[in-house]
Formats: sequence, C-alpha cells, structure tokens
Amino acid sequence: MFTGIVTDIGEVIDLQRNDAGARLLIACRNPAHAIHLGASISCAGICLTVVDQRPLADGRTGFAVDASAETLEKTTIGRWQLGTRINLERALKIGDELGGHIVSGHVDAIVEIAAVEPEGASKRFTFRMGLDLAPFIAPKGSICLDGTSLTVNEVGKQTFGVNIIPHTLKVTTWSLARKGDAVNLEIDMLARYLARLQESQWKR
Repeated sequence: MFTGIVTDIGEVIDLQRNDAGARLLIACRNPAHAIHLGASISCAGICLTVVDQRPLADGRTGFAVDASAETLEKTTIGRWQLGTRINLERALKIGDELGGHIVSGHVDAIVEIAAVEPEGASKRFTFRMGLDLAPFIAPKGSICLDGTSLTVNEVGKQTFGVNIIPHTLKVTTWSLARKGDAVNLEIDMLARYLARLQESQWKR
C-alpha cells in the first residue's frame, strides 16, 4: 500500500524486453540498504517488486523490477525508454504519516493530458478519460495520477481537472508533463467499492 506522496524521482537506466514482458533497472537516490529484495515500490503509480539492487558508480542506487506483458499493455511502462523519469514511493509502513490517500498501485486506466495551463505559480492539468471512468471521479475527491495523490477540481463528461501546486511540481515529474502525454490513473479505493456495492444492489 502507498499514500501517493512521491519521495524520489527515478530514472530508467536499462530496459530489456523479453517474451514475458520486460526487466527494468531504475536509478534512485535512496541508499542501497533501504531498498530490499522483494520490496514493493510505486513506480509512476505502478506497484512493482524489487528483484535486484546494487549501488551505482554515480552514488545512486539501482533497483531492478520485472513487468509482465499485461503490465506493459495496461500501464505506461510499455512507453518508457532509457532516460524516462518516474515518480517513486516506497511502501507504507505501520505508523507512517498518511499524507495523501490509500493507494494500492494497481492502475485502472491510462489517461491523456488534454491541456496544461498556468494558474498563478501552479499548473492546471485537464485529462481526457473514457466514459467508464466518470462514475468513479468526483469534484474534491482523491485520485492517483502517475503515483501522485491529487484532488479533483472539476469533472466533465469525459474530462477532469486537477491543480498542481509549485511544491509538487518541484518534487515530482509533473514539471516535465506535456499535453498529449499518457498518465497512469488509479481511482480512489473508496469510490471503487462504493460503485461495486451500488452495482450489487441494483442486481437484486
């Protein structure tokens, strides 16, 4: 489990595709002793398991993860290249501060940035989504985009918008995001189960 509070920006430094999917080596600023084999790390909102780790010559730590063919298809990993920068968050520990909202790291959809506009020192992002996602997204509700816990400002028929403040722009990859970019989306867990409950009631 995660909170959507990004703690580091990683960089893809090796990418090997195979029939089963891909293995990626990601560089981060966390010390090697803090990255354990088998640990879960949110990589741009995708929960991935550390299968190897090593100190790098430049002082960073490299950790390897495997992504299945389905993960490549259902998330933005299939579009990553050498040098791609990604938001990172290590798994939540009991007693940690819950600064964002509960995030599982299971991506529900890929959405597209439809517009980016300055709003004072912040930036207003508008995303284009499928009609199937609209019931799960509400104004003032929480949403996870590329591993970042954000608050929804407004919702249209096939769009929704968020405002990203200067601090978040500085410590995440959102300062690099542009119109047309693909983004991993995870709907709020409470919204997911509420919709499921309503669906089961309608079937009775």
